[in-house]
Amino acid sequence: MALEKNFDATARERSIYATWEDAGAFKAGANASREETYCVMIPPPNVNGSLHVGHAFNNTLQDILTRWHRMRGFDTLWQPGQDHAGIALQLAVENQLAKEGIKRTDLTREEFLQHAWKYKEATADTIVGQLKRLGSSCDWSRNAFTMSGAPFDTRTGHENSPNFHDAVIKVFVQMYNEGKIYRGKRLVNWDPRFETAISDLEVENSEVPGHMWHFKYPLAGGATYEYIERDEDGTELFRETRDYISIATTRPETMLGDGAVAVHPTDERYAPIIGKLCEIPVGPKEHRRLIPIITDEYPDKNFGSGAVKITGAHDFNDYQVAKRNNIPMYSLMDTRAAMRADGKPYAEEAAVAQAIANGEQEFDEAMIAAMNLVPEAYRGMDRFEARKAVVADITAEGLAVMVPAHDPRLGKAATKPLAPEEGGEAREDTLVPLVENKPIMQPFGDRSKVVIEPMLTDQWFVDTDQIVGPALDAVRNGDVKIMPESGEKVYYNWLDNIEPWCISRQLWWGHQIPVWYGAAILTDDEGQKRIDWDNPMTFCAASFEDAVAQADIYYAEFNQAYAATTNDPAIHGVAEALDRAQAQEAHAENPAQNYIWRDPDVLDTWFSSGLWPIGTLGWPEETDEYNKYFPTSDLITGQDILFFWVARMMMMQLDTVKQIPFNTVYLHGLVRDAKGKKMSKSVGNVIDPLEIIDEFGADALRFTNAAMASLGGALKLDTARIAGYRNFGTKLWNAHKFAEMNGVFEARPVYARCTNGVPPVTPNATLNKWIIGETARVREEVDAALATYRFNDAASALYAFVWGKVCDWYVELSKPLLQDDDGDSAVAKETRETMAWVLDQCLILLHPLMPFISEDLWSQTAKRDKMLVHADWPSYTTADLLDADADRELNWVISLIENIRSARAQMHVPAGLKVPMIVTEMDPAAQAAWDNNEAMIKRLARVETLEKADGFPKGTVAISAPGATFGLPLEGLIDIEEEKSRLQKSLDKLAKEIGGLKGRLNNPKFAASAPAEVVEEAQENLSARQQEADQLQAALNRLAEIG
Repeated sequence: MALEKNFDATARERSIYATWEDAGAFKAGANASREETYCVMIPPPNVNGSLHVGHAFNNTLQDILTRWHRMRGFDTLWQPGQDHAGIALQLAVENQLAKEGIKRTDLTREEFLQHAWKYKEATADTIVGQLKRLGSSCDWSRNAFTMSGAPFDTRTGHENSPNFHDAVIKVFVQMYNEGKIYRGKRLVNWDPRFETAISDLEVENSEVPGHMWHFKYPLAGGATYEYIERDEDGTELFRETRDYISIATTRPETMLGDGAVAVHPTDERYAPIIGKLCEIPVGPKEHRRLIPIITDEYPDKNFGSGAVKITGAHDFNDYQVAKRNNIPMYSLMDTRAAMRADGKPYAEEAAVAQAIANGEQEFDEAMIAAMNLVPEAYRGMDRFEARKAVVADITAEGLAVMVPAHDPRLGKAATKPLAPEEGGEAREDTLVPLVENKPIMQPFGDRSKVVIEPMLTDQWFVDTDQIVGPALDAVRNGDVKIMPESGEKVYYNWLDNIEPWCISRQLWWGHQIPVWYGAAILTDDEGQKRIDWDNPMTFCAASFEDAVAQADIYYAEFNQAYAATTNDPAIHGVAEALDRAQAQEAHAENPAQNYIWRDPDVLDTWFSSGLWPIGTLGWPEETDEYNKYFPTSDLITGQDILFFWVARMMMMQLDTVKQIPFNTVYLHGLVRDAKGKKMSKSVGNVIDPLEIIDEFGADALRFTNAAMASLGGALKLDTARIAGYRNFGTKLWNAHKFAEMNGVFEARPVYARCTNGVPPVTPNATLNKWIIGETARVREEVDAALATYRFNDAASALYAFVWGKVCDWYVELSKPLLQDDDGDSAVAKETRETMAWVLDQCLILLHPLMPFISEDLWSQTAKRDKMLVHADWPSYTTADLLDADADRELNWVISLIENIRSARAQMHVPAGLKVPMIVTEMDPAAQAAWDNNEAMIKRLARVETLEKADGFPKGTVAISAPGATFGLPLEGLIDIEEEKSRLQKSLDKLAKEIGGLKGRLNNPKFAASAPAEVVEEAQENLSARQQEADQLQAALNRLAEIG
């Protein structure tokens, strides 16, 4: 069957992928012919997600390596799967229920989870189908899911996945029992929309218009001090007697929770008042709190007033200051980020807080957490409404810092009064509150899009200090290699300074934490036992039955004492309650029964995905796959999740099974647009990979991804470049069409001759010898590049070889050989067989990057015993196949033709004009190369004659070739003076552009303030303009020499 006019990607790619799947081409071990294994774990996308450019890029690189190893006979597994996507999926389900008028809280947890699993089933195929469109050769029969085996799992979409839930629960219990997991109170990113803690990765920091209010904190008892400002030389600039300390804040509503005011130890302005008390300027006057003025290294004395209010429960920096100085951290907000409305009256709470500040009252974490220091007037308010109310109340009391209305710190709000001579009145400046209008960085939830609140909450943590050591050692001693090397430095920096890892989330969708609580049994001084519900006992177990067994042991002595006291012979079992309140109520009704209730939180998705390498292979069971493929080979992932995923997998696997999870980590950056800008829907520069595939085909996108994947390089995705690589596919297709028309594929035997790299014939023609050697050369280049993760070098080598050497030069130069004796000669037969072999090699070497078009051409050009996906990767070398004489001769010919064409183009010689040339010298090798290929050189370079001369006449362009010097006389071909003028005008225009770009780049303000991508774009433009100018100058110099 004749090849179609072109490759129809839309129609053929889906069909080809289905053929691969039906044949089981991607299953673990497919095409294995050697002992070595190769295993790569897909970074699991969200189960309800869609393919974006980052996924497409990342999966292209994984697929290239997987296909390359599979074709080389490795026992290969590319393990696919999806993450359960905690917040993202719960949000989607809640939104879906909202359309039916149902809130999550209208349902029981079990009812909601059933909805969640149903939604997961309906959406999970989306991302899988999209990855298939990209050509990802995963073993989909092993598709895994980070919640497989969890309650209500329907096993849809991950039918053969191991029980990942078992691995997660086992590791939690194991780490808890070893003292590596604990529950504690700590400041976290709190999402008020979902009422849960979230990770730093789930926070988007955006610059928004903001305000900084300046307030006076009066000194206790009306105390005063001399406030003096000096310059660097100590000269006094300003002096004022003050009875307050000035504080600037962007969040006035948090002032209610202040525990201190901090200044730098070396700030002389405040030295007289260190250790004194100042008054928080908000709340009922009679109950207003006094807090200490302390010193700490955190405040910057050159920023603002140099004094910082410390609200440890609502600011990450303040939290550290409060911890260092034992300052109480008062929580002001509830889980919806409204001002707290619980607790005792404000007057009582403020009195206790004052006693603490005075050093008259001991306190602990639980006591402070229970206190509500929000005055009644603000209780229940939304935090932003409370902000307005606090600002209004402070200003009304005269405790805002006042400045003239034209103070420049007011920004656009500043208004300068007119002088009398300008029509104004002679009067004193009007004073207004100092409120700076300035941009601030605001944290938003990446899913909820609401402002994140730092909150001091009870959470579960991994004590990372106990598990980080082996993860650091594994990289330092070379067991795991991180590429590029800059990634290692980031890895060390983060792990050397790692904080405890918050692993709990206040959600319903996820692995529910395997901890139950029950009333604690306390013994008083008289030996009497009593129940304590406020500080319950913890039972960590893999199942409720195991928790009951622990509780039975714990309560046994108490049950015996109860039976002896009440003469109640009843058996005291353990029952489950929904929560503490229900357990307490049930126990009051039935004291003979003990009740336990489960922790309602779920585990952070990073905890489960941290176990991805072992969980997907069946651990904790000793499966064949686990024993064969673990540790895995490569991890291909983005730099942005080095902390959140790579480091966690390292820590978790090494702690759990005492082995590294993978040998090599390849880190890549974010995929940006053609100008290097981050893709954003608001900017309108988002590129949808599925639209790209629909328009250009998956192969074009894949080759583009490979071509821009330089180690540590910028990833700029340009649709023009994708279109260019689609043309590359067309070029390959057309070369096969040419071969087909010349009988190359007729009567070919079953393909079986590339395993050891043996060409079908031993060629006699120099051209055929040359192309076989070039094929061996590119095979070595591609293998060397892929072995060192230089995907761009592999793509570049293949592009240059397939387009330049094969489709251009070999196809063109083969025409007279193929037509020799009407195609019946020995050289014609030899050329057909050589071309068939070379084109096969092109398909094999291109297959990992462009699998669809290569497989289609493979199947249509000969009868094969294997699909291309399982074709044997060649192992021939240049030592085996390169003919040095042929290589030298043909590369001499090609070089000469290219140099002649370049000179013609540079001098604007008409393209179709045949020109006379001169040669002054040729050594024997050059002469032989000319003699053997004269007709071809003249035809392709448009040369009419070649004359031998002792020197060049005036107006001749010199053209070099190894061992020879040629000249192109320009007299009569072009107007030299006119050409000089044209070149000079172009150079002058470029000089202006270059001067402007250099001026921008040499301007310190531009370098300091412009976004990095703008600076980079300017540098690239300068480089391109300079290169263009250099070429024009070279041409002008040539004309100057000959003119």
